[in-house]
Amino acid sequence: MLDSLYIGATGMQAQQTNVDMLANNLANVHTSAYKRGQVTFEDMMYRDVLRTASSEQAGDAIQRIGVGVAISNTGKVFTQGDVKRTDVPFDVAIMGQGFFEVTLPDGSLGYTRNGHFQVNRDGYLVTSDGYQLKTPIQIPPDAKEILIQPNGLVSVTLPNETNPVEIGQLDLTTFANPAGLTARGNNLYTANYSSGDAVSHQPGDAGLGTLQQGSLESSNVKLIEEMINLIMAQRAYEVNTKVVQASDEMLGMSNNLRR
Repeated sequence: MLDSLYIGATGMQAQQTNVDMLANNLANVHTSAYKRGQVTFEDMMYRDVLRTASSEQAGDAIQRIGVGVAISNTGKVFTQGDVKRTDVPFDVAIMGQGFFEVTLPDGSLGYTRNGHFQVNRDGYLVTSDGYQLKTPIQIPPDAKEILIQPNGLVSVTLPNETNPVEIGQLDLTTFANPAGLTARGNNLYTANYSSGDAVSHQPGDAGLGTLQQGSLESSNVKLIEEMINLIMAQRAYEVNTKVVQASDEMLGMSNNLRR
């Protein structure tokens, strides 16, 4: 009965983590390029239990019983979100796989799919949080129009010029296991051992997606699906509380036994 109390407690704790993840998904349903989180469960270690007290039959009477559930992994699901047209020239959506590579304040590299770019006071193309692209792209102050091709080529139209002038290239980065990236918040990820090394290519090459100017990728959270998962998690939590309650009642009955 003490085991059943512990098993019920592990189930409640695991489902609480699941609910927290689902709540975060629902809160970011309108966050550009947000990737929904997902919790993976696994059964905990097993222990041997003797079914009978007979020492002669003990070898054949051993049973293995699990001792609860645990969280094996919490990761991101990098499926493509819907692409919405904004008609803002500095908005760029990734159509397919890949990440934009940016330089963080400490000099390390980060990765994001949020293509809501801006121009800082020095004329460089930066993310909405002010992170500059690893390969800097500087927009001339007198540029009349900016054009970003599907292959990432960036060009501008200057005064007294009839043909666009190339000023840089937007590359995309991929990983062997994108789900292993470390989420840092603000749609920012960093590489680690699980994700593998970053590999950069021109958009459209090596299985990477292409770019679409004037658009932004929406969150890949499906509201109805997350609500259903939330109800299921709530019901699973409720069932585990019933297990704890039943075990407590059984312990109470054993304590109240009289000779």
